[in-house]
Amino acid sequence: MQFGKFVISLDFELYWGIKDVVELEKYESQLLAVREVIPKLLDLFEKYQIHATFATVGLLFFETKKQMLQHLPVQKPSYNNFKLSPYFNLGVAVGNNEKEDPFHFGWSLIKKIADAGQEIASHSFSHYYCLEKGQTKEEFIEDVRAAKNIAKLNNIELNTFIFPRNQYNIEYLDICKKMGFIAFRGNENSRLFSSEWRGRSMVFRRPFRLLDSYFNLSGHNCYSEAEMKNSVLVNIPSSRFLRPYNKKFNFLEHLRLRRITSGMEYAAKNRLAYHLWWHPHNFGANLQQNFDFLEKILVYYKKLHKEFNFESVSMQQLAQELTKIPSGKNNQQTNK
Repeated sequence: MQFGKFVISLDFELYWGIKDVVELEKYESQLLAVREVIPKLLDLFEKYQIHATFATVGLLFFETKKQMLQHLPVQKPSYNNFKLSPYFNLGVAVGNNEKEDPFHFGWSLIKKIADAGQEIASHSFSHYYCLEKGQTKEEFIEDVRAAKNIAKLNNIELNTFIFPRNQYNIEYLDICKKMGFIAFRGNENSRLFSSEWRGRSMVFRRPFRLLDSYFNLSGHNCYSEAEMKNSVLVNIPSSRFLRPYNKKFNFLEHLRLRRITSGMEYAAKNRLAYHLWWHPHNFGANLQQNFDFLEKILVYYKKLHKEFNFESVSMQQLAQELTKIPSGKNNQQTNK
């Protein structure tokens, strides 16, 4: 790469991504706030000329439950823990449309993202867990096909895949390539961020991940062209999860900011890629504090852009540059 790259990706999933970990009533306000968060993000990205990737769960593309039920994959994930499946009790849990149920439908927000010229990527159709026990490759293929199909119906081409819960399964990369994807988001190289199945080790690693948000335990996690191309698909790994504001740790905010900007600066000076990611719903509480913090990051990006030609790119744009695939029209919609 001639210059360093600044990559931002967001996992857009609403309640599909957290239904197995939190009751809807306890997280309702943060999910509703996503209706405000995404337009504000798009405005901020336009202000600072940021190209971002919104990895979107396929189930969010529908306007009605009737339409959703007509496009479900035939084979569904057979997790040992059946409650992980979004299809469990779907007919009762999901409302009739986006107005009635803003927690499971997201077409209006997807349209805003596409109209703003940002990349829409795949976060699987059903928030599919590739490392959970019981699921199979055949079920994953059906899930990805369903995601591709509903996006295509809306004139959106999915080129980038982001594994839900970062359960990156190397055995499934060939499937993604055959399905037309060119890039994915891998995990940081540190053992703190390995893609192994969630279990006892996750409990052990969690406090160290938190510390790593403020102090450099795992390194800058920046990536060279050779590292990203050394995979079946272009691997654009995470550098840092943008943790949401926490009042308890307010006195450490300057360290959290410096942890991110120092990594960005290292990438800019050494012509590497730096990849920041989070979920829109992470900004749902303490909205002002989260946006103020993000804007400080983007101000620093502009400084690095001016000094080192540090460049903001979507995951699709970076993958196309690294593989010399000509850039066509961005994956725009709309026919609704």
